Formats: sequence, structure tokens, C-alpha cells
Amino acid sequence: MAFILPGTLGIDFGTSNSAVSWAHGDHISQLIALEGEATTIPTALFFDAETGLTHFGRDALAMYLAGHDGRLMRSLKSLLGSPLLMEKTAINHKLVSFQDIIGFFLSELVQRTEVKLGGMPRRLVLGRPVHFVDDDPERDKQAEHMLLQAASQLGFEEITFQLEPIAAALDYERRLKKENTVLVVDIGGGTSDFTVVRLGPGRFAKADRKSDILATTGVHIGGTDYDKRLSLAHLMPLLGYKHMGPDGREVPSGAFIDLSTWHLIHWQQSPKALRDANALRTNYKDVQLHDRLMTVLRQKLGHGLAHCVEQAKIACAGSDLPQVMDLSLVQAHLVAEMSAQTVAEHLHALFLDVVACGQTCVQLAGLKASQIDAVYMTGGSSALQAFQAALRQAFPGVDLVTGDLFGGVASGLAYAQ
Repeated sequence: MAFILPGTLGIDFGTSNSAVSWAHGDHISQLIALEGEATTIPTALFFDAETGLTHFGRDALAMYLAGHDGRLMRSLKSLLGSPLLMEKTAINHKLVSFQDIIGFFLSELVQRTEVKLGGMPRRLVLGRPVHFVDDDPERDKQAEHMLLQAASQLGFEEITFQLEPIAAALDYERRLKKENTVLVVDIGGGTSDFTVVRLGPGRFAKADRKSDILATTGVHIGGTDYDKRLSLAHLMPLLGYKHMGPDGREVPSGAFIDLSTWHLIHWQQSPKALRDANALRTNYKDVQLHDRLMTVLRQKLGHGLAHCVEQAKIACAGSDLPQVMDLSLVQAHLVAEMSAQTVAEHLHALFLDVVACGQTCVQLAGLKASQIDAVYMTGGSSALQAFQAALRQAFPGVDLVTGDLFGGVASGLAYAQ
């Protein structure tokens, strides 16, 4: 790698999407186009069993959805701090650890960035959530160490971390004309993080910003948790979730929960999972639902269903019209609907937990809600109407400001001192 550039590279390695930025001196940070003109890339890898090649981002999702034989992996960040990260899995007849797979993805981000910039800075700042793991400082420390180990193979001379909501704050600060006390809300794929921070044009040149950070909090609820809840509500009942069998008992739920959880979907593609699911047939009163479940498992449609849910959720963030999910690969003419109203109903409890974490952050800062000048939102799921409504109720009269939903954290990381 050619270390010929000044400044800092920032990598936002996200649960659902990732982004990279570069900044030097007093220049505005530059988001890097990682996939065509797109400055964000889905945190996804597809290992093609036919060619042995590895595909990344949208290309990985397209290969999987087109039916190519291979293995799709997403939400790897969710494994940080888990013993599963060091376990090895079979990839094209080789055993590879999940930590190494994270390293593959980070290396691809760096290679694409170097091509775009024509060189690299010596310093890398990685984003991290306030808590990788809730209420377990030792596992949280271990998660950061695991990410550092994966990044240490990239060749940078200096690697540091910055909290993701603080990075978002540093990006927002460049747009302010006067000093503000801001609650930064970062809704990621795996976590929701909050920071109360003093921001302003007279502050961003300071080398040490610790005194400006009044409080930070975080909770392990994010976009993939929303996807899981929506999948269980809208899709999994079509496969038998909550279905009452002939003995008056519900069909066991394990397979449906795994199929609704991005980083667990691949476990339902194992021979044992297929045998276990096939044995459930006697638990069904309506065997057509079981036929659908087996079609999903045998044809490895799990990630495709999760993708349908994710895209419908995103569409509901910007429209009040019902979104139709085409499930014809499972059964001809099969569809499911999702709307902004059903999103609000099914995610209400999660939204309350997330917003409560933000209220706690303000309290820890020694402030009242009315003393916050603005609530600055970043992260894709922060665009959900029902979530914003919950924030308005918790912080009445406070301006809600929408930032760069997918690139704000990466932009701010490059400013980190």
C-alpha cells in the first residue's frame, strides 16, 4: 500500500452498510465511491461455489438473489464480542474464521479506496458503537480488540477508534453557524447510540474534545432488530410461525427466529436444520405452510426473504402506501404487505426502548429535554416515521435534524483527532 497521502482515513464498518471517508488539514471530508458511484456498500460477502470468487456489497446480494450456488454472509459485526467470531466455517472447501471474513471485507474497502485516491494516509480511525455488547464491559472490550485484530492486517501505521455517535457529531458540527448543545442519535444496523455534545464553529479546531462530550449511552437495538420483528410479523406466519398444530400447540419457533435474523440465516441451510424442519410436518394442521417452509430452506431463500423485509421497511420510511412483498419464489402468487402503520405497531416497543436510552443520555448530561437545541439523526432506520414521532414526543419543541443517514458517521471519523 502506498502511504503517500496526508490526513486520516475513516471506516464506518456497519452491521448493514459500510462507508469510508478521507480528510486532511482543514478540508471537508470526502466520502469514497465504493461501488460504482455509491458511497455506501452493503456489508455483505458472497462466496461463489462455482468460480471460487468472492463478491462484495450489492454485487454479493445480486449474485445470491440470482440463484448462484454459494454462501452469502451479512451482519458480521453482530458477531463481535461473541465466541462465534473465532469459530471456523466452510467456505469453498476451506475452513475460515468469521474474524478472517471481517478482515476480507475491510481489506476490500481499503483496496477500493486506494484505487480511488491513488494512495493512502498512514492513519486509520474505525468507528465503534457505544456498546458492542450491553452490560458486559469485558466482552465489549474483547469485541473492540477483535475488530482491531482484523484491521491490523491492513498495514496502517496507526489505528484508533472513535464512538460512532461522536463521529456523527463531528460531521454535523461543520454545518453549524453558532454553538449548540445537541443530542446525536445514531441508529445503526445493530445498535442505537446517543451522545449529548457541545458543538459549534469555534470548537471543531480543538485538539481535545473530551470536555465537550457531556454524556454517551447506547443500546443493542438497531435496524436488523427491526427487520427481525417485521419478518416475524409479516412473513414467518406464512411459513407456520405461531401456527397452531393438531395437538393445540404452536409449531416450534426456532427455525423462524433464525430465518428472521440476518447472521443466523445460514445455520438453517445445514443438513441437520433441514432434517429438523422436515420433522416438524406433524406439528402442522395446515401442511401447505410447512411446504412453504421447506421450499425456503431447500432453495436457500432465507436471505432473499430478509432482503424483501428490509427493502419494504425502507420504502415505508418514505411512503404511507402499503408495500407489497413478492414471495412468488416460495409459492406462485404469494405476497405479503407492509405499511407505515404496521411498522409502527410492530416496532412500537423497540422504539420506546431506544428513545428511553436517548432520554437517559440527556439526564446523564445533567440536562432537561428543553435544554437540547437539536436532535441530530443519522443511520438508515432513523428515517422511520414512527421512530421520529417517538422522538418528538420525548423531546417536544426540539428541532429534529436529519443528517447523511448512511455517510455521516464515516465523514466524521476522518475528522477524529
